[in-house]
Amino acid sequence: MNPGKHLRILTFIFLFSAAFSSFLKAQQADDSRLKLWYHQPAGKVWENALPVGNGMLGAMVYGNVEREILKLNEHTLWSGGPYQNDVPETINYLAEIRQLIFDGKHKAAENLANKVMFGKKSSGQIFQPAGNLELSFPGQDVYQNYRRELDLEKAVAKTSYTVARVTYTRTTFAAFGNRVIVMRFTASKPGQISFSATYTTPHKNVVRSSEAKDLMMEGTSSDHEGVKGKVKYQVISQFKNEGGSTIVSDSSITVKRADAVTVYISIATNFNNYLDVSGNAAARASAYLKKAVAKSYASVYHTHVAEYQKYFNRVQLDLGTTPAAALPTDQRLANFRKVDDPAFVALYYQFGRYLLISSSQPGGQPANLQGIWNDKLYPAWDSKYTININAQMNYWPAEPTNLAELHEPFLKMVKEMAETGTVTARNMYGARGWVAHHNTDIWRSTGPVDGAFWGIWNAGGGWTSQHLWQHYLYNGDKNYLKTVYPVMKGAAAFYKDFLVVHPKYKWLVVNPGTSPENAPQAHGGSSIDAGTTMDNQIVFDVFSSVIQAAKILNIDQNFTDSLAKMRAQLPPMHIGKYGQLQEWLDDIDSPNDKHRHISHLYGLFPSNQISPYRTPLLFSAAKNTLLQRGDVSTGWSMGWKINWWARMQDGNHAYRLIQNQLTPLGVNPGGGGTYNNLFDAHPPFQIDGNFGCTSGITEMLMQSADEALQLLPALPEVWKKQGTIKGLRARGGFEVKEMGWVAGKLTKVVIRSTIGGNLRLRVPDELKGRGFVLQPAKGSNPNVFYAVAKTPAALLSEHAVTAEPVLRETFLYDIPTVAGKSYTLLLK
Repeated sequence: MNPGKHLRILTFIFLFSAAFSSFLKAQQADDSRLKLWYHQPAGKVWENALPVGNGMLGAMVYGNVEREILKLNEHTLWSGGPYQNDVPETINYLAEIRQLIFDGKHKAAENLANKVMFGKKSSGQIFQPAGNLELSFPGQDVYQNYRRELDLEKAVAKTSYTVARVTYTRTTFAAFGNRVIVMRFTASKPGQISFSATYTTPHKNVVRSSEAKDLMMEGTSSDHEGVKGKVKYQVISQFKNEGGSTIVSDSSITVKRADAVTVYISIATNFNNYLDVSGNAAARASAYLKKAVAKSYASVYHTHVAEYQKYFNRVQLDLGTTPAAALPTDQRLANFRKVDDPAFVALYYQFGRYLLISSSQPGGQPANLQGIWNDKLYPAWDSKYTININAQMNYWPAEPTNLAELHEPFLKMVKEMAETGTVTARNMYGARGWVAHHNTDIWRSTGPVDGAFWGIWNAGGGWTSQHLWQHYLYNGDKNYLKTVYPVMKGAAAFYKDFLVVHPKYKWLVVNPGTSPENAPQAHGGSSIDAGTTMDNQIVFDVFSSVIQAAKILNIDQNFTDSLAKMRAQLPPMHIGKYGQLQEWLDDIDSPNDKHRHISHLYGLFPSNQISPYRTPLLFSAAKNTLLQRGDVSTGWSMGWKINWWARMQDGNHAYRLIQNQLTPLGVNPGGGGTYNNLFDAHPPFQIDGNFGCTSGITEMLMQSADEALQLLPALPEVWKKQGTIKGLRARGGFEVKEMGWVAGKLTKVVIRSTIGGNLRLRVPDELKGRGFVLQPAKGSNPNVFYAVAKTPAALLSEHAVTAEPVLRETFLYDIPTVAGKSYTLLLK
């Protein structure tokens, strides 16, 4: 044989094999680009299971071969019933509590508040599971070719495996367009589907039954902290066979030798609203089921995909891919801090959007601490709505990632809290308007809970009311603004009555208040204080948004004039002796404080009171605070820090936090991380970290809070090679239809204006308009959606050390836009 020819043949074979192997890897990576997938079942670990949901129903799919488990949830299944937890006795002691705080006796004030502000009232009710559908598959203990996945593009979970040369596939989804969960079993050969199904549940006093091909379970939610459980629920599962036979017993159904089986699961309760539980759970569950089973599986499936993609497909993110993307999700998570895997960030980003679509739908309840997924009768923190950060964080991605409709359940909750909170404000504080403290639940309780250290914080109403305003800033709908203005005004009216003059500083302050869940050593371990920085920032935002809204609507001038006068008497932000943004009025911060809550940076994000361009000294002080607090923190706190570092325009530091968050739980000493199913680990699981990180990635690529729409404000080195994002939304009705970059430079930007008005762009590169002349910006931005209330100048401690930030050069352009028109910009 010719040695040269032989060598050429071997070389060709080698190159072909290498190319084919690369092709297969690329195909596998592309096939799994927006999929979570695994080579093993979830076993007994809930945090390994995969979540499906349609906003009303949720399920965790385990993918176990021999004994499949679906953990079931319904959005209104909560403990207790209509109640309120105000403590009217508070009003008799309010003056005394305030005086103790002004006298520096913070611990005494906290002890008195514990005695008179909490009583024996409930600390909130619990989001509870409906139970489990468990399916046993005999003779399938030995299997091969196992794969379990969650397809984010279709909102479908799938499990496949082979037993004795037969390939089995299970497909599960919470149907959009039909209020059921659907599970379908198929096999590569006919007559191979055999299993038995039954319910299990942690609830007591549950009735299980069956009739025809329906398996039923009904029960009542738990009593909790003196509130009687009044939520009745029913679960109905119907089994539709294709071939084979069905055997029905009192509490189980057995299917034998079917070609395929589709299971429809309907869950409903008697909940009508937070005051009314007079509905008929059984009739509702039956009606939802009948509507779905009357259709073919194909019809239900196609409707589901179309309805889901109506939301999901609005935003696309591509940060590039590497060979690491070909690995299963749990391996990618384990490797992320050690390898370059930008596609994993895009996957996690879209997983956050998937979770919001799946857990928050118009007409439903807002996503709670665990979204809509919970398997425990008594979950951590009751899986309710913690409104000193967590519930708000759930909705940070809603507007910018083009899911504005999904904000509706939260906005509705704010309106309902305004109703209950009006009673709380009057009963407890003798104030007009409305108030909410640091927790609420499905019954919209607004009184303080847990104890004075946490629960005396009364800015829950003020903060959540800002979501009503933010929703308007993105859509510009005056009719909507008219409907929510009374709620915004009510939040301002409470502060108008509640603020008092600080005897030492003469500013108007919230007293009592707290900086959530943190306490300075100087106060003897008490969290209670007057005029904390976060309280001041929230009051500033509440007054400012109401003043601006009233001006837009041309109403309430006398009221807003009084707010403007009071706003001018609020404490300015202070820079302390360590160059930090002070958390309290007095300079008592410790540079060794590593607390997970950094609440006084609310003014940096989600608010816009702190700016590199308008308030550079405060901006530098905020950075010092972030550096002093450090990166290590719980899951949701890392999510918040990503947003802060994005606002700092430090993409590399923000990316470091993403790396910390996308780390298996237990690897970050003293901090949180991520579970194998990509749920955020506080620990335990809290969904806000997922949403916070999705928001943070958005902020790294686009911001629209600081008088302009800013593109690529915090692009990290690892993403600079190239990338694209499509479909983001900005204030003023602007949609970033397309934005691409190469080598860190913008190459093409397409922005659509939905309501017209001036588009002010801040970009890192010189651009040119396609078909129009791009003009440098001059003066203030005339677009009302970008108006920013002037923040008082920072007050510096005599020992404060800080300097104005050094920022990279940016270019500022103005484009007068017409509603409905798109504008294309290119690198100059």
